Amino acid sequence: MKPVKVSQLNNYINRILSSDPILSKVSVKGEISNLKHHSSGHVYFTLKDESSRLNCFLSADALKRVRYELDDGIEIIADGYISVYERGGYYSLNVLNIEIEGIGDLAAAFQLLKDKLQAEGLFDVNHKKPIPFFSQKIAVVTSDTGAALKDILRIIKNRNNYTDILIYPVLVQGVGAAGDISSAIQNINETFPEIDVIIVGRGGGSTEDLWAFNEEVVARAIYKSKIPIISAVGHEIDFTISDFVADVRAETPTAAAVLAVPDIEELKIRVKSIKEIMLYYIKRNLDKKETALENLTPQNVLKILNSNLDLMRIKVDSCYKQLSALSPLNIMERGYGAVAFPDGSPVISSKQLNEGDGFIVTFKDGAVSAMVTKGDK
Repeated sequence: MKPVKVSQLNNYINRILSSDPILSKVSVKGEISNLKHHSSGHVYFTLKDESSRLNCFLSADALKRVRYELDDGIEIIADGYISVYERGGYYSLNVLNIEIEGIGDLAAAFQLLKDKLQAEGLFDVNHKKPIPFFSQKIAVVTSDTGAALKDILRIIKNRNNYTDILIYPVLVQGVGAAGDISSAIQNINETFPEIDVIIVGRGGGSTEDLWAFNEEVVARAIYKSKIPIISAVGHEIDFTISDFVADVRAETPTAAAVLAVPDIEELKIRVKSIKEIMLYYIKRNLDKKETALENLTPQNVLKILNSNLDLMRIKVDSCYKQLSALSPLNIMERGYGAVAFPDGSPVISSKQLNEGDGFIVTFKDGAVSAMVTKGDK
């Protein structure tokens, strides 16, 4: 047989493998290892089991359909076809789709992202911001054609017609929805920082319909928001990643509207009640003062003045006794005297006096002059 080039042989093998009905559409189960993300967006990894390995290639386009983050050690089922990389002379599995072994694709994606974000602290209660009691400006990020927006507007206007509402229409499902929602949250923070609270959500639907609110880009946008966010996605039984990251989770869009603003009629009743309580205590205090004034006869005034004078006398007498106890004259009664230089400055140590120095000694009943003749210091 005539010799062939290496490239010719690899090309022939590739055509054989590509035409095989089994190898052209195969599902392979194994554990991901040696995962590498190329700058082109493609992903390279190895599938392995207890005794063998298989090179795998995942294109950037196929990666977009994968709803969770790949990592070493994950057990997956990879669907694709076998091809030969002619330049390198090795074959690999060109992966078209990936599922987590044992559970559905969406459920796996949800749990993996939830675990990842929780480990990073995005669900931390200490990071959550309180919803203002009386929000004057509210932004609603949702579809402008959905029933959720109508419900939110109706509830807010019925409860509190003093609140201004910014409607920020976005896609809430399908390709591009997650990016649309995250961009809206970021733009509101940058362009409308005066907004008090943001409601992000949509009405009910299937898991696929709600999936935009399970995307990582939306979760991180909610976490970074300086404005408090209420997540209102689907029905009461529906939970999304957005619910865990948001400052408050509302069971439905209607419930979000209730949480966002207080009922103005309830506030009026509450204010009226507080007003009545305040008036009651003010009147009671005035009645007490009035009764006290009525009882303030000249005789009572004189008694009060005399009582105050007696208290003042007691205080003055106490102060006098304290001053007397500290008076140097009391010390002199016991035979002590005060020594000073002729200029009046005190002598507090014998070391200040030298032979021939004059000084004055003051006693209780007078003072005498003296001079140092001789002495030990």
